[in-house]
Amino acid sequence: MPVKVSAEDQISLYKKQAVTVDDYSTSSFIINIIKHLRKNMDLHRITLPAFILEPRSMLEKVTDFMSHPDILLQASQTEHPLDRFMTVVKFYLSGWHNEPKNVKKPYNPILGEQFKCKYKYDFNGKESDALFVAEQVSHHPPISAYYYSNPENNIVMKGNISPKSRFLGTCVGNFMEGDNCIMLKDETYTITMPNMYVKGILFGRMELELGGQCYVDCKETGFKCELEFKTKGFFAGERDVVVGNVIDTTTGQIVCSISGNWADKIYMTKEGVTSILFDASTAISHPKIVAEIKDQGPLESRRVWSKVTDAIHRRDMDTATDEKTVVEDNQRQERNQRAIEGKPFVCTYFDYSENKQIHEFKIPPSHTHKKNCDAKARIIFVLSMVIRRY
Repeated sequence: MPVKVSAEDQISLYKKQAVTVDDYSTSSFIINIIKHLRKNMDLHRITLPAFILEPRSMLEKVTDFMSHPDILLQASQTEHPLDRFMTVVKFYLSGWHNEPKNVKKPYNPILGEQFKCKYKYDFNGKESDALFVAEQVSHHPPISAYYYSNPENNIVMKGNISPKSRFLGTCVGNFMEGDNCIMLKDETYTITMPNMYVKGILFGRMELELGGQCYVDCKETGFKCELEFKTKGFFAGERDVVVGNVIDTTTGQIVCSISGNWADKIYMTKEGVTSILFDASTAISHPKIVAEIKDQGPLESRRVWSKVTDAIHRRDMDTATDEKTVVEDNQRQERNQRAIEGKPFVCTYFDYSENKQIHEFKIPPSHTHKKNCDAKARIIFVLSMVIRRY
């Protein structure tokens, strides 16, 4: 039977069972790494010990952004363009409060790794399903492609995420590059992601913060939301601050302002009236349905990393490190074998578009007989086949 675990229970499990950096004497380890680092050095190829890992793959971590689908369902049924745009902005801002404050790094997905899950919704008395598929389409550089669809409500989220980690002298920055969008009916909302910074690597407690400028942009409505996630100053300031403005691009006028704490309450001010846009302290994350590990394919995330995860939960870091090495060595062997045979890697669920320069969801070869169906029926069929075990 599929496993259905709420997002809150999952985050709680990670906090209770995943071992944090502070559980171990890591000062010598951090200092040893820093000795070999140069400013702006790419950190992706540096192997980290098991005790610094969050026990799940980066592919699964992407689903944190889908924690509050009821907001997007509401947006799909909102008539007024500005109200609909603001609801999408609310959904965008609701995707960050599950970020752990202590330092955890999800597993780097192996090439071809997949994460799939299903969601069941009951919104305003109408039941519907949503399906999510993610695949690691490149290992160097790391690129994760994902596709989320709720066909009954004409909602799609898709994109490519390519994190670039760099040593910045006093902190580590993880820059979330890539093309991402939310599609509602005939509207496309282009979104960018904030950067993540690990502070306190030289002294004090290491903590994770979001920072940088982002936007939500919809050409069809003419509205654009420009946001800034602010990091705490060295000596003063607040954590988790986000501010921004919603602009009518046809006139250049600011129609709404946003301010608050992305881990707590976020406010919007429109026509002089301030109200709560999103309250993370009372928000309930929606559960995702994931197949049991024994029913998953050999490339699905939880099965790939199951032995590492089990060891971390047991706090057996030696075994976790050994099992992590086994996964990484197997990937190297497969890469070398492809090179010997002259066979390129082929993605299962995504094709690379030369025109758009991104990986887009594709119909697997075994489902090509459905190409004559209308687009909505085809997507429903393909996605249901992709995660048929759920």
